Amino acid sequence: MLEKISVLFLLFAVVAEIIGTIGGFGSSVFFVPLASFFFDFQTVLGLTAVFHLSSNLSKIALFRKGLDKKLLLYIGLPSVIFVIIGGILTSYLDTTILKIILALFLVGFSLLFLIKKKLVIKPEPKESIIGGCLSGFTAGLLGTGGAIRGITMAAFNLEKSVFIATSATIDFAIDFTRTIVYFKNGFIHQHDLIYIPFLFVIGLIGTYIGKYILQFIPQNKFKQISLVLIFLIGIVMGIQTFIN
Repeated sequence: MLEKISVLFLLFAVVAEIIGTIGGFGSSVFFVPLASFFFDFQTVLGLTAVFHLSSNLSKIALFRKGLDKKLLLYIGLPSVIFVIIGGILTSYLDTTILKIILALFLVGFSLLFLIKKKLVIKPEPKESIIGGCLSGFTAGLLGTGGAIRGITMAAFNLEKSVFIATSATIDFAIDFTRTIVYFKNGFIHQHDLIYIPFLFVIGLIGTYIGKYILQFIPQNKFKQISLVLIFLIGIVMGIQTFIN
């Protein structure tokens, strides 16, 4: 059974988890495009949801002191509602066009905040709710909404422990919800379950390594790193969509 496992895929998962922890928006933004080279899109959705449950539990445990309960309400609740809608729609919509739109969105908005370095959006209810709705919907539909939530929270200029703890808690609620939806959709296949124990361990190890690296990153550099990573994610998603 072990010979059926792709070691390269697991190595990519480790890298995705480490970078996702450093960026603060979760591993799925890297994991989804990378995993798409190994599995069909529906399988990627199922594996991503299960993988994230582990990695987000790790982040919550390691960064729990930074949790912002107000943002958790304003961003988290709309995210959970809209992830259900997005998850249900995956069975009915062609996601190619949506992937292209998402890639353009990520590239455009990350460039905006990288160029306009002094541009800061206050974490008001309206902006938070809009970001939560978009994040949840794309997470359910495309498997990754962390980058949109990352853009929203990076714009708020949050301290990195607050950023990561709040984002991980919201992500956990999203993943728990969409795991149920994906399971009912038939996206979690029995022959792929062999990867789940490995992905749980990778989620723990990758988060710990990412947290260790974060000690050496100054707060003023943290937002810029997050935005650069989001920009690269948009480029990767765009290229992969056109290639396929």
